[in-house]
Amino acid sequence: MIARMTGAAVRGLLVALTIATPALLLPGIAADSSQITVLIALLAGFLTFTEYNSNFPSIVEFRDAPPFNRLRFASLFLTFLMLSAILRGHAEPSSVTDGLTSLGMILGKTLDFPFSPVRLIVLMLPATSDTALVETVRLSAAIAYLLSVISIVTFFVLVRFLSWPARRGAFNVWVNLPLFDPTAGGDVLERLQRDARLNIVLGFLLPFIVPAVVKMASGLINPMSLDNPQTIIWTLTAWAFLPASMIMRGIAMARVAEMIEDKRRRTYAEAHAEDSFQAA
Repeated sequence: MIARMTGAAVRGLLVALTIATPALLLPGIAADSSQITVLIALLAGFLTFTEYNSNFPSIVEFRDAPPFNRLRFASLFLTFLMLSAILRGHAEPSSVTDGLTSLGMILGKTLDFPFSPVRLIVLMLPATSDTALVETVRLSAAIAYLLSVISIVTFFVLVRFLSWPARRGAFNVWVNLPLFDPTAGGDVLERLQRDARLNIVLGFLLPFIVPAVVKMASGLINPMSLDNPQTIIWTLTAWAFLPASMIMRGIAMARVAEMIEDKRRRTYAEAHAEDSFQAA
């Protein structure tokens, strides 16, 4: 019990610290904005502590199937940290911020090709945006997108080559998929496969669709409050992290469906062999 509570407290603290990272690193943050950020961070930390301290699952998927959530958290934290450091360098430059900015510029030029997600993010900006702002958004988007791709590739390697999650023993579908109701109707295997394909397709398309939708709606709404660095960080992080999280969820659900299918195949084969033996 103590170990579970300690682990839940550490997870809650890390989540709260991650959400508060932009407000902690960026200079000149308004008091009202900082208070809102701290409130959100405390709420997220409390919800994380409550979820992991409970014996019964509620909303967090794959809670007992590491490192699924650890990879997502690492991707989110690194994105917040790197983008915050880059924007901090505009006011308080250092060797670290200069190095990250140089890396982002290289990645931005590499990933900014026609019809790429980074190019679409840049085209989402108003035509009157100055060159410095465009470059900042380009390099920030490139770093955020690259981190999301790295997290997806890492998880895919764990699934295909390191036998996730079977290498940790039995996989409890109820604990790790609390939002999935196996009694809702229809074959569980088909529903898992359908949900997996849907998550992967949507995760792949969202980085392309969101900038296009925002650009089309730019006549009605302001697509990005460029006078607030926190807005840029949160917008680009959500744009890169949420689709990557959906793709990872789709890969995980496809893996669970594959495990169920293998289990059914072995059960049918054993039953057929037993019937054949009894008939003989």
